[in-house]
Amino acid sequence: MKPTEGVTAEIVVQHVRSLIERGELRPGDRLPPERELAVQLGVSRPSVRAGLRSLAAIGILQTRHGAGTFITDGPPTLGSEPLSFLAALHGFTRDEMFEARRALEVGVAGLAAERATDEQIATIAEEVTGMFASLDDPQAFLVHDIRFHRAVAAASGNPILASLVEMVSALFYEQRRKTVENGRDLKQAAQAHRAIYHAIRAHDVKRARAAMAEHLSAAQQAQALENGDAAAAPVPAAALPTFDAPAHRSRRAARMPVSPSASSPTSAR
Repeated sequence: MKPTEGVTAEIVVQHVRSLIERGELRPGDRLPPERELAVQLGVSRPSVRAGLRSLAAIGILQTRHGAGTFITDGPPTLGSEPLSFLAALHGFTRDEMFEARRALEVGVAGLAAERATDEQIATIAEEVTGMFASLDDPQAFLVHDIRFHRAVAAASGNPILASLVEMVSALFYEQRRKTVENGRDLKQAAQAHRAIYHAIRAHDVKRARAAMAEHLSAAQQAQALENGDAAAAPVPAAALPTFDAPAHRSRRAARMPVSPSASSPTSAR
């Protein structure tokens, strides 16, 4: 029986994986052209394309127009699409989203305070500056808000945590952009982010964790009030989980892609 396209596409996926595992393909390397891969593996070009699409969907490959297909360079990323489907299917609640964010981001802020490089601290500062410059533009403010949290996650030096925050923040952005115009006090939110930044710049782990916990609690309450839940109460910071890391771990510059704003990083200090 002739193998289906799905089966032959899996041959392509496994071939690329084996090359990566053997060290023959590394981040930034270019794959052979589709025609060459098809001949090497004895499959059709449509099967090669299907396999490459599968690898691109999980962040292993990226196609550059006119240049070819490359192994993704830089820190790992996780697509938010599967999480978005689950959110639609199971109806993730606002409180569940914030619970997940606290479980991730309080610990991440502490790690960032411990490990952040000067360059990463400057990137975080740029996003704070962008927030203060966007107080009259909620949509632009939200973009800087999301970038801030990604920059903090990148500064944690843990690419797994950075990837998880990237995935959750993408879903949070899609949900938040629909209601961001509803009158939240953006200046207060910007000040909360600045407090986190100051703690990270000072390499004060305890203060960074507390500032992130307080910010997420206040943000959860503010969004509940926006949606008419007047009885909403903030989550006490004392009830939050702890994620302390050994001080001997190295600082790895696992930066997420964060586009710098036009503002100077020093203005956030």
